[in-house]
Amino acid sequence: MLRHTLERLFREAHMLLAVHAEHEPTIRANMAAAVERWGDAIPMEQHPLIRSEEACYRSSSMAVALAKEHGTRLHVLHISTARELELFTPGRLEGKRITAEACLHHLWFTDADYATKGALLKWNPAVKRAADRDAVRQAVRDGRIDVVATDHAPHTLEEKTRPYAQCPSGGPLVQHSLVAMLELAREGHFTADEVVEKMCHAPARMFQVERRGYLREGYQADAVLVDPNAPWTVDRTNVISKCGWSPFEGQQFQARVLRTWVNGNLAYTDGRVRNNVRGERLRFDR
Repeated sequence: MLRHTLERLFREAHMLLAVHAEHEPTIRANMAAAVERWGDAIPMEQHPLIRSEEACYRSSSMAVALAKEHGTRLHVLHISTARELELFTPGRLEGKRITAEACLHHLWFTDADYATKGALLKWNPAVKRAADRDAVRQAVRDGRIDVVATDHAPHTLEEKTRPYAQCPSGGPLVQHSLVAMLELAREGHFTADEVVEKMCHAPARMFQVERRGYLREGYQADAVLVDPNAPWTVDRTNVISKCGWSPFEGQQFQARVLRTWVNGNLAYTDGRVRNNVRGERLRFDR
């Protein structure tokens, strides 16, 4: 029944299909085996084995095969494994019928970080091996990964202290997404131009968001002012998300966001979000 439904969906779709690709039967089987071994005390380090590489590949490869068969415009969300990258084509976004996304946490963390971060690193798909992280970084460079996103899911600390099976997946990432990508650029993994392309230009073109994604005359004035040499360290006193925590706590970043404008309105300055303020305006003139 599921295959029949997917066949019809991919055959009749007249728009971009964006999919979270993990094979649930594989995950359920892995979870059953973990429960049999550990009961209610499943270690968080088992997360990338329960939501495994095989679960990711079986689902993403099926989606890509269906898209190729029916000519569907497909976008595969949050790629987390090196194996999946063989499904995608290097190069520029334009002309592609099948595209892919990477999330910040899959570009930064590895399964070694579960030992210190624990449930704060529990995402779906799971953060996996260093080899997977490094392969996804390279795919951003060569164009197999077309956009970089956040998968922002700000669960509370109370929720994150629950046992593995009851602990929700996800965490807050929007606040630190740009400075983390700029840190990776400083380390030589990307260029600043690639960061802007993958986080601003390409998403606007891919999802056909009108008058966004570029600093151009006639576009909505969405902009950010960054000091690239203003070191600071993430801690709970400077986390803006209402959940009050970040997987980046203790991390020092070299770049600092000074101001952010949305629709030309100053929305963030001096470490504070300005709610419902229409003060300083930004314009893009010829």
